[in-house]
Amino acid sequence: MTTAREDLDPHLARRDGIVFRDLAGTGSPEVYEDPRESVDRRVEDLLARMTLAEKAGLMFHTMVRSTTSGLHEPSPDCDDIPRDVLSTSTLVTAKHINHFNAAPRMAPRAYAEWHNRLQGLAAETRLGIPVTLSSDPVHGFTDNPATAITTTTFSRWPEPLGLAACADPALVAEFADVVRREYLAVGIRMALHPQADLATEPRWSRGVGTFGADAERAAELVAAYVRGMQGERLGPDSVACMTKHFPGAGPQLRGEDAHFPYGREQVYPGGNSEQHLLPFEAAFAAGTAAVMPYYAVPVGLGVAQVGFGFNRDVVTGWLRERYGYDGVVCSDWGLVTDVRVGGTRWPARCWGAEELSRIDRVHQILAAGVDQLGGEFCPELVVELVESGRVEEKRLDVSARRILRQKFRLGLFDHPYVDPDEAERTVGRADFAAAGVRAQQRAAVLLTNGAPARPVLPLARGTRLHLTGVDPAAAAPYGEVVAERADAEVALIRLQAPYEERHTGIDYESAFHQGRLDLPAERSARLAGELHEVPSVVVVHLDRPAVIPEITAAAAATVAEFGITDEALLGLLFGDASPGGRLPAEMPSSMRSVEASREDVPNDTGDPLFPAGHGLSYRTAGDETHRTD
Repeated sequence: MTTAREDLDPHLARRDGIVFRDLAGTGSPEVYEDPRESVDRRVEDLLARMTLAEKAGLMFHTMVRSTTSGLHEPSPDCDDIPRDVLSTSTLVTAKHINHFNAAPRMAPRAYAEWHNRLQGLAAETRLGIPVTLSSDPVHGFTDNPATAITTTTFSRWPEPLGLAACADPALVAEFADVVRREYLAVGIRMALHPQADLATEPRWSRGVGTFGADAERAAELVAAYVRGMQGERLGPDSVACMTKHFPGAGPQLRGEDAHFPYGREQVYPGGNSEQHLLPFEAAFAAGTAAVMPYYAVPVGLGVAQVGFGFNRDVVTGWLRERYGYDGVVCSDWGLVTDVRVGGTRWPARCWGAEELSRIDRVHQILAAGVDQLGGEFCPELVVELVESGRVEEKRLDVSARRILRQKFRLGLFDHPYVDPDEAERTVGRADFAAAGVRAQQRAAVLLTNGAPARPVLPLARGTRLHLTGVDPAAAAPYGEVVAERADAEVALIRLQAPYEERHTGIDYESAFHQGRLDLPAERSARLAGELHEVPSVVVVHLDRPAVIPEITAAAAATVAEFGITDEALLGLLFGDASPGGRLPAEMPSSMRSVEASREDVPNDTGDPLFPAGHGLSYRTAGDETHRTD
């Protein structure tokens, strides 16, 4: 049974068939706000009621962990939430914070019920301002606590890089609409995505979350994504998009990620910065509700040498003044405070501002024009800045208006609760899951497929298979699984794109696939020798381009995928579906060519093993042409 929202929320009342919110908590009819009134009037009315502390709390967007228990205990001792995070109830009631990044790591019904408890807690505060819940991507295959997670309940789709391999705005819009409906069902009203960055530096670990290296194509797909999530305008059926990482985080020096001190610089040796802005321009045109700058210090842009979140030249000069953007700007997570994760210290990503105190970092972020501080929960520093005269309260009002306007447009003041029954029915729905499987298969790229006259794929039913990295249960319906390679007709091998293990003592570091793109020489030679023993189909997961010329030369066939289950993969290899993807970024032929390439220029390695746009089909296995449209 669906519970009426006015029964769930003591701060809601019904008059003349309309739901009203008692903003002041007095019970006086004169203070009920009519949802039919303009958003701007409601914003100004509420802003006038807010204390300095309440305005400051509005400007923080931090992390909490959803639980099946209550809201008043401290965050659990877990590896994916900073130990310094306070209890949720303290954040809401004492810190006045009402924006939270809370990944849905539990069953949909349980998450929806937790969301409703959280909204109930917010309704008990003086003004009853509802909570906005956000999440990093949860519909793909990347499992990195700092950027994206995998779940067992939401529908599973290829990574954005795989959607770029399909190069179909209609498919991206379909995906975004499914994400929107599943998020809405559990109460997530803001997506900390899409990534409008370009995958121009092949070593960068976060290229998997982009729509590829081509700026025009990425712009088209980013726009389709934002519209699929938000609709033509932000409203009660929207999930707000926080597009990131302005002005484009792809050109990281040597591909090192800016989450870590060794990745603090973003460079433009090819003078190609304008191309990196094109996907953001498309996001602005589509009405993205929020924008997130990245951590890095820009080198060669003619702006201040300080991280983007502190950078007034970029946030105010470019984003606000050049583009006229008036949505919410939220910093990336953790620019101010060092935290403890997994028992180790993770320093604040305050590149270029390391010598500043915490309160001076906050001051510079506000001066840059940022509205919200991501991953932080220190509104008392904002209050201190105002009370000391360093920041005027009207500066807070500018950001508070943007943030409140978004909450009103999303309908959170009028419909703060969700229906757990509907969450259970919607998340992972059979048709959503089936659409995700089709997209997984369609995104796969057939790199090689035997000789033109003798293609290896698709395989024949009943083939004797030796498996490496594949669940035998998934293969059993298609072929005979054998224990010894010598007894097989075909060996099927799944590989991860190569990367370097990093262990410098910073937690989460191992979740970022960085460094070299090739296999160690000894392992590459050993694997190539094994591939010659029996005809072998190699399937490589491309979360980054892979430098594997020896492997593709020795394999009977090679397939690149961007997130696919074993079951969907076996169906693809045995012809139940056909690979339709084209490489969204080139696969280099050597690390020397990667090291000589320019970080800001797409497909710049020279003489690639497979160029961007390459992809064969089962019908034309020997056709080496690649799409250039």
